[in-house]
Amino acid sequence: MAWRQILFNSRAILGPYLATGSARFSTKSNPYLVKVGIPEFLNGIGNGVESHVAKLEAEIGDFQKLLVTRTLKLKKLGVPCKHRKLILKYTHKYRLGLWRPLAPAIKS
Repeated sequence: MAWRQILFNSRAILGPYLATGSARFSTKSNPYLVKVGIPEFLNGIGNGVESHVAKLEAEIGDFQKLLVTRTLKLKKLGVPCKHRKLILKYTHKYRLGLWRPLAPAIKS
């Protein structure tokens, strides 16, 4: 009970001085692709994974299906272990909203 009172009293005292809203770590906004498909996704991952674009587009077809594809399906398609790990890692991050492939820089 005492901790609750201390916590609420400190908030009341420091309330106007606390920063509100979410913290921004960068003032520059990152350009994102509007439409993310299998080629854009694999190119965003890099590390040689983009070499499997034609194979995955032919067999899986849809980007939403790629997001729920399991490792055995990728193994049957002949994707090497290191590339499977990268694809699965980044699909998980994409589903959580923690990562998106960046758009190519616009030259002016």
